[in-house]
Amino acid sequence: MTIAWVFPGQGSQKLGMANSLLELPGSRERFELASQILGRDLWKICCGEEIPNEEIFDLNDTRNTQPALFVVESLLVDDLKRQERKSQIIAGHSLGEIVGLYSADVLDAETALLLLKKRSELMAAAGGGAMIAVLGFDRKELDDLISQTDNAAIANDNSDSQVVLSGLPESVRKVADNLKCKRAIPLQVSGAFHSIFMSEASSSFAEELDQLTFKDAQVPVLSNVDPTPTLKGAILKEHLKKQMTTGVRWRETMNVMQNEGVTTMVEIGPGNVLSGLAKRSMKGVLTTQISNASDLGY
Repeated sequence: MTIAWVFPGQGSQKLGMANSLLELPGSRERFELASQILGRDLWKICCGEEIPNEEIFDLNDTRNTQPALFVVESLLVDDLKRQERKSQIIAGHSLGEIVGLYSADVLDAETALLLLKKRSELMAAAGGGAMIAVLGFDRKELDDLISQTDNAAIANDNSDSQVVLSGLPESVRKVADNLKCKRAIPLQVSGAFHSIFMSEASSSFAEELDQLTFKDAQVPVLSNVDPTPTLKGAILKEHLKKQMTTGVRWRETMNVMQNEGVTTMVEIGPGNVLSGLAKRSMKGVLTTQISNASDLGY
């Protein structure tokens, strides 16, 4: 049996997602570490409690979403490892890639949280863009429209029938309006993530990454910008540097996992978005979700 661990990104968060995890070993310490780094109580944010005199306390604020998902997903990983459960390949969707690097022992928890603080602040500050999810379309028609439209790109290539467009508002709207598709859903985001409009933020994030040493992975990792399995920490760092300005190649990631003989995909974190994509795209692959303490056997 070949097992893949995959980690979802933004959009999977929900209030109460950490409630069952509080008694896991290291849980309180992980939340305290994250709160210290962020300068606000991440546990209360996950629970939906309003924090007096605090400017931001909404879980859906990307400055909270990213570290909150990391803490939840990393705690689930820690317990899986305590149970001596293992994977043969690892991948994460956008933010989930950083959780994947943690799970592969490339980064420790404190380093990952410091990176996510910087990443989320840079993304929150990047404005002027838009993103639209489109479902049920002809791939050639979409590619043609993208090539004919300036300032629009595919940010998340999730599957043969689901992508997310990113770019200037009028450009992504033009592509969505002219594409024959089942649905086009504008996303509530502040910027054109995973596009060239994140160049300034990407450069700042790259400077942060340059100060760090990435350890070699203990399990092969598939990066969003290049889903080729690798253990090399230096390569994984270079891939992460480019992630903000390039698309998430999840459709290809699923193809690589199948080519690598993956028989079971374990989605670690709240929700089942990645499992849903796999069920429609990876024939014969078993999917399962680990999102709370009961899934861990508690």
